[in-house]
Amino acid sequence: MSSTLASTVTIRRLRAADSLAELTELLHRAYGPLATAGLNYTACDQDEATTRRRCGRGECFVAQVNGGLIGTVTLVRGPVKGSQWLGRPDVASFYQFAVDPKLQRQGIGLRLLHTVEGRAAEVGFRHLALHTAECADHLIRWYTALGFQFVEHLRWPRKTYRSVVLSKPLAREP
Repeated sequence: MSSTLASTVTIRRLRAADSLAELTELLHRAYGPLATAGLNYTACDQDEATTRRRCGRGECFVAQVNGGLIGTVTLVRGPVKGSQWLGRPDVASFYQFAVDPKLQRQGIGLRLLHTVEGRAAEVGFRHLALHTAECADHLIRWYTALGFQFVEHLRWPRKTYRSVVLSKPLAREP
């Protein structure tokens, strides 16, 4: 990340005054290449009501610069139905993870990920997990390089792809 941009990016929790329309558009832009590849991730075309509902299922964090939202991730603090691993009470997960395509590869996503890792550990979870399309090789490589490991395959209803669940243990305070 450029030192100028790095000094102006703030990561914080989503506030009631934040624009869910702006957040939804950010998700659409960031997930656009995945949609073009034929992958129907929810964030590709979700409406504002879906963004609100999905943010409300966890703790939504945003990256902001100059008053604009440039990144987001939602930490889900509780069991997710449909997966043996994600259903465990000691596993937190995240979704709606996005950085504006013009600002990707500058460390913003890593900062968002570190934020949810820290928060999940802080509230007592032992593992942090995610699920993504099995054919999203670039994402799987990135997560694997960050210490996530394959756990299981899933088939979510109404999705055009099979998912992989990746997980990593969280650092515990001594």
